[in-house]
Parts: sequence; C-alpha cells; structure tokens
Amino acid sequence: MLGACRFCLWLVVLMLLTQVAFASAEPNLENVETVDMRPETPSSWGARHLSAPIVSLFRGPDHMYGERSFRVETTPSAGYLDIFYVRSGFQKKFEQAESPAMVIVPSRVESGPRDAITIRAFAEGYEQSSVTIDVDGRLEDLVIDLDPLPNMLEAVDYRYFAGRSTITFMTREALTFRVQDSDTGYSIILNQTAIGPEALRVVEGIYGPRIAEAYHQQLGDDLMVGFVLREDARNLKMDLRSRQSYDAPRDLHVFEIDIVETGASASSVERALAALKEVRPSDVNGCAAVFDSTLRSELDPASLSRALRPRGSFSDRYLRAAMRRLGEVSLDRVVYFEDGTQLRVESTLELEMAIANASTAKGYLSLLRSFVNRNEVGAMPKKQALRSLLAPELDIDEFERRLRVAEAAESTCRQGGGR
Repeated sequence: MLGACRFCLWLVVLMLLTQVAFASAEPNLENVETVDMRPETPSSWGARHLSAPIVSLFRGPDHMYGERSFRVETTPSAGYLDIFYVRSGFQKKFEQAESPAMVIVPSRVESGPRDAITIRAFAEGYEQSSVTIDVDGRLEDLVIDLDPLPNMLEAVDYRYFAGRSTITFMTREALTFRVQDSDTGYSIILNQTAIGPEALRVVEGIYGPRIAEAYHQQLGDDLMVGFVLREDARNLKMDLRSRQSYDAPRDLHVFEIDIVETGASASSVERALAALKEVRPSDVNGCAAVFDSTLRSELDPASLSRALRPRGSFSDRYLRAAMRRLGEVSLDRVVYFEDGTQLRVESTLELEMAIANASTAKGYLSLLRSFVNRNEVGAMPKKQALRSLLAPELDIDEFERRLRVAEAAESTCRQGGGR
C-alpha cells in the first residue's frame, strides 16, 4: 500500500515538473506570417494526461508538452489559406492567412485524439484544394499544389454603336455562364474561368455611353465581370442578347453580349441609315483623304482587318451599307484600294470583294468618321463608336492619341489650302 502511494506521488511530481519546464516552450518560427490555431480551451482531461509523464520518459517531454508548428505554402506562391481547427466534428477556431504561413497547434497533451486541422487553399485563376491534418500525428511542412482553372479569359473587347453596347469575351474553351442583374447593372458569371492579364487590362478600362464602369472578381472557381450602367441607362428598360461562335484563326471561343434599349432597334437602324445617306464626296476626298491614309498608317493592319471583317455582329449591316455609300460618293462610282485594285460595289460580287478587303479601301475610314459624327450625339459616344468600328482592341486613350495624329495631318492639309 505504501509503495503504491509513493509511486502515485512520484507520478504527480513528474507531471508538475514536466509541465513547468515546457509550459512556456514556443516553437522556433520563421520570418513568415504566424497563425495561432490553439483553441481557447484544451481537450477534456483524460487518460493521455495520466500517461503523458510516462511517455515523456521514453520520447522526451517535448513530445507530449511541447507546442508545435508547421509551415504551409502554396504553388503558385502567395495563395490564400482558410484554416479550420476541428475537434470531434465541431469547429473550434477559424483563421485566414496568406501563403507562406507558420501554423501553431497545441501540444499533444492539450489536443484530443479527434482533433484535426483543415486547410483550404486557393489563388486567383486556380482551383481550390483542401488538406486535412491529424493534430495528434507527426507534423511536417506542407506544400499545396493548385491546379489552374480549366478555362482562361484571354481577351475582351468593348464596342458601342447606334445605342448598342457589345462586350465580347474570348476564351480557350467554350463558356458556360449565367447573368445576374441588379439595380445598378449586370454581372456576367463565367464558370470555372480565370482572367488573363490582357483581358484584365481591357475590363478595367471599359466605359461608354451606357456603361459607367466595369470590374472583375474571382469567386472561387468562377469569374464575375460586372458592368455598372450610367444613371440615364438605369432608367431605361434594357435587353441583354447573347451569342457564341468560334474564331478559327485565333483558336478562341467567342461569347458576345449586347446591351440595348428594349424596342429601340428599329428606330436606331432608321436613324443610322439616314445619317449614312448624308455622307458627301467631300467627306472622303481632299484633306479627308489625308486623314484617311494617316489614320490607316497609325492602326495595326491585322487589327483593322479583324475589326472591319464581317463577324455576324449587328454592325455588319452598317459596314456593308457604308461600303455601298463609298462607291456612290467616289469618283466614277469606283472604290480604290491601296494595292491598286478598283471595284464597282454596285455589283454584288465586287461588293463582297470590297468588304473582304475593307481595311485597305481608300476613303473608307474617313467615311466611317463622317457617318459616326452624323449618327451619334455627344463627344464620348462619337469617339467610342468610331473606336468600336475601327480599333476595338485599343483602349479609348490610345485610340484617341492615334486619332489626333490623323486629325493633325488633316488640319495641316487644310492650312496649306487643301479642302
């Protein structure tokens, strides 16, 4: 009986000494963000508290009483971490951090046999990944590899013409999407899609007569592109129309959304065609021809060709009608091209040939400028409409810079006595 009492006393003393020696022990942390995941309350007192001194004799006191930590990082680096401490199926603590991070967990004597750390890692443009670690087990530094999302928004362009705003999304794979509307505008949700740097640059610069601003947000695996309408547009009833196609030369899937006032299509067409009839020979000849050739030299030939090429858009009919009008106001009703080709666009066949080579048709750019100026009201709609027809891949500031070069050449021509 006396021997048993001495053993119990020795056991209690050993427990107290071990706890005092290691109660203040802290892990050696690196110079990274530290996340303390120790719950406010330790696990319930149990058999492990009795056995801890004995285990410490064989495995060292630090095994049971030492506080522990492990490093977590993601590939790519600078991912985001949601860290959960779960005990017996119940969440005891939650923290967020940015990779890399050092995670501190309680000592084994203060944790329970069913304690676990769950880490959910994510980064913009990558799929989420979750890892669960047994707190009672051996802790090792952790690297979480994130897989890229299956689709990428490679490019975006924004066009405005005749009261209609068109946003074009170009992706590696065919899109699945959904649309959400609100009091201020619309949000387009692109499923399992990340945004590329070029598309991001364009989205941040979108604005026009209908759209006040645009923004993006990565919502887990989905990309949201939002459009805030201007105050006057919010008071109108607007329709959204979408279509999908495939751009074979660039191997990209194309998704377009039109934002247009309900019931305004017919009147917009009539107004635009009436404006086109007002174009005169002086709008394409003389100093206007200097503007035309200078602006063409300022624009990338391939981009200009893509912009004027028929692509199933609502603006195709206007570009075709503009080519007919160019033939009507040109000398001898002949359209001249940069390579010396001459076409009479009264002929259906030659009209199609002219449309296919519209980017090199002399006078065509200056005619489109005159058309836009007669059709649109206000400086911003005029600039956005002309940019949309000629250079949708450029942001408005860059397009205006190149436009000013052509306008300066035209002004110099007029100052020299030209018309």
